[in-house]
Amino acid sequence: MSEQTRVSHPLYNLLPTEIEGFDSLAELALDMSWSWNHATDEVWRKLDPELWEITHNPWVVLQTVSRDRIEGVLADPVFRKNVDTLVQKRKQEDAAPAWFQQQHQKSPLTCVAYFSMEFMLSEALPIYSGGLGNVAGDQLKAASDLGVPVVGVGLLYQQGYFRQVIDRDGSQQALFPYNDPGQLPITPLRRPNGEWLRFEIVLPGYSVWLRAWQVQVGRVKLYLLDSNDAANYPAHRGITSELYGGGPELRLKQELLLGIGGWRLLGALGLRPEVCHLNEGHAAFAVLERTRSFMKESGQPFEVALAATRAGNLFTTHTAVTAGFDRFTPVLIEDYLGAYAKDKLGITTQDLLALGRRDPHDASENFNMAYLAIRGSGSINGVSRLHGKVSRHLFAPLFPRWPVEEVPVGHVTNGVHAPSWDSAPADNLWTEACGKDRWMNTMEDLEQNIRQVSDAKLWDFRLAAGKSLVAYARERLSRQLALAGMSAKTVAKARHLFDPGTLTLGFARRFATYKRPNLLLHDPERLLRLLSNPKRPVQLIIAGKAHPEDLAGQAMIREWIRFIHRPDVRAHIVFLSDYDMLLSEQLVQGVDVWINTPRRPWEACGTSGMKVLVNGGLNLSELDGWWAEAYTPEVGWALGDGLEHGDNPAWDALEADALYDLLEQKVIPEFYTRDENGIPTAWVARMRESMATLTSRFSANRAVREYTKYYYLPAAASHHLRTADKGESSKRMVDWRRSLEQSWAMVRFGEVKVETHGGQHLFQVQVSLGDLNPDAVEVELYADGSNGDKPVRQQMKRVRQLVGAVSGYTYGAAVSARRPQTDYTARIIPYSEGASVPLEDAHILWQR
Repeated sequence: MSEQTRVSHPLYNLLPTEIEGFDSLAELALDMSWSWNHATDEVWRKLDPELWEITHNPWVVLQTVSRDRIEGVLADPVFRKNVDTLVQKRKQEDAAPAWFQQQHQKSPLTCVAYFSMEFMLSEALPIYSGGLGNVAGDQLKAASDLGVPVVGVGLLYQQGYFRQVIDRDGSQQALFPYNDPGQLPITPLRRPNGEWLRFEIVLPGYSVWLRAWQVQVGRVKLYLLDSNDAANYPAHRGITSELYGGGPELRLKQELLLGIGGWRLLGALGLRPEVCHLNEGHAAFAVLERTRSFMKESGQPFEVALAATRAGNLFTTHTAVTAGFDRFTPVLIEDYLGAYAKDKLGITTQDLLALGRRDPHDASENFNMAYLAIRGSGSINGVSRLHGKVSRHLFAPLFPRWPVEEVPVGHVTNGVHAPSWDSAPADNLWTEACGKDRWMNTMEDLEQNIRQVSDAKLWDFRLAAGKSLVAYARERLSRQLALAGMSAKTVAKARHLFDPGTLTLGFARRFATYKRPNLLLHDPERLLRLLSNPKRPVQLIIAGKAHPEDLAGQAMIREWIRFIHRPDVRAHIVFLSDYDMLLSEQLVQGVDVWINTPRRPWEACGTSGMKVLVNGGLNLSELDGWWAEAYTPEVGWALGDGLEHGDNPAWDALEADALYDLLEQKVIPEFYTRDENGIPTAWVARMRESMATLTSRFSANRAVREYTKYYYLPAAASHHLRTADKGESSKRMVDWRRSLEQSWAMVRFGEVKVETHGGQHLFQVQVSLGDLNPDAVEVELYADGSNGDKPVRQQMKRVRQLVGAVSGYTYGAAVSARRPQTDYTARIIPYSEGASVPLEDAHILWQR
């Protein structure tokens, strides 16, 4: 943070700051590391145990309890010493070199700006919807643990995502409670003179004032912007009212505020990130504002400034279907960005629209935010191995004539922040086996250490987890039924539902058709028989929201509720409403098996099933997303054949039967087959294998280290090269691209000769390059991959210039004769040192 800004702690300045020791309590409450490091839990429980259990928000507890109560607990020497120790320990941890400082001391990377539409850090800060926010929040926390220099940039929503109530008929009702900033663990950013850090964003015909807030996430800071400023017109104050609400125009405004406003905020804070990480295309307008900033700094035109800055941008896509990308009509883009393009970027609206179109010349094509992100980034990645493959197909139209395997999309499989999702008993178990700082480094010894835990200890741990979940489910369900107006008798029965020793299945996620949340309901009577077997009973906990506009998703919720309301079903299934982070924590800590049934390949990654790993839960999932690369028969169960079948109802029916078969023939018998000590040894062996091999592999710790190694560090180095000397190398790159554009039509292949000697094919290819400098291209031999191998790319060397031909050359190369010569084709592709091809130039010419 620059010297021009500081954090002001109390929002309303009514807190008892004069009480000695209060500042320490406030410091602890406003650092969200309490959400995963539970050392401070007893502090808040001591102040107000009931309010703490309801809210899990220290800042609310601290502002709600009386002055007398605060004075009283701080007067207790033991309590005060504990608070001081916690504050001191936090400062020591922040000052100590972490993994990044130890491993990358001389790195060019000083700051990564992580842009996301939502962040899931805690139920105390409800500015998230689901998976995207989950990934963003967990990666910020892991960056804090590892010392990676990341700052988050997002929006502060007045209402956030909707809260769910299920009425008597089983219909979902959407509520939008107000997020009172004074009750959230956030602080306004103020200048030294006390002025709130605010700035204007110009929209068509008016300006919008944005206020800046800060969230402390351990070592990491998250900056949030909101439009609820008194200087704005009422309609504009509501731009940041609701996450994923309203129509396309409101979405466009929010994304302008996030991207353009977010990059300006970083400038106002004196931050100069080398890397801008776009978590989904919502944030892609940051590409434009970063370009504008470099134009102002260097005096370079837009095209050069974009070439300079894009090297430091990383685009992570989470979308598995083309329809999932945000698109805006040309009219909307022209209305909201036409003046910005002309006055700030020095380009036409058509030039801007071309950045977001597959065909730049199609005036009717909508503006695709993912395309803008691709054309403004130096790297792209999907969020699982399978999703990388899917994304290469989705983005292949932007790279015509290139093999799909070479479409420039890599992958970093998501992971979850284990300390955020493990239960207290799980934390104790892992600490005893692997040490307290096990998630803070490379986790090399975790697998062998957790394997040493005995069957008895693992099974006792799981039994305790089941008891805890059943107690929580009973309490939550009874409150839920009371709020829905159910009879006192029904509410009382809810307090005795379920048995802690019964096999518990969990299914909790967004209710959308592609996730097939009703696959288990395909044959209701078979499901009931499976659950109600007196010798081997099973209980099922379901949770999830459907978007308020998703009528099909809401209908699936009603179908479940109506089934559950049957008298013969009530004892075996519960639907817990208002699926949020707190409910998710309880479920992943206590269920025995986590079920996931998406249509492959529409689950980009999925992280909910990863959260059960650290808690000893097992997965039964479709071979999609992360489970497609995690599954082995020793760690869980798989559904599907690993192929794509679309939305074929006949295939859904087959998979529903397969799911019932798996449960009846594999899962349930294994859980109930016990040894002489009452331990299901095969089940515990599977638990141990899952915990040992998967927990660290699918952790945010591993994901953030991979982002650092494969993306952040190379992007930072490339950014420094491209922006040096006011972007001189970028100017040369733009000149190179222009020469390719002007001369490519004249590039030709001539005669091809092949001879085979000594186990090698010797190729000679004649090439005419027209006006192009031969250093501006490469000539390669290419062969498709076979038997699972990668494609062959063999660079050809310029052998000689053709007699009498100014731009004609012969290129030669030798390749193995183990494959027939007809497998190989020569091709010409662009080349410039430091350029990413085909991402920055997709020209390609094939011999045939």
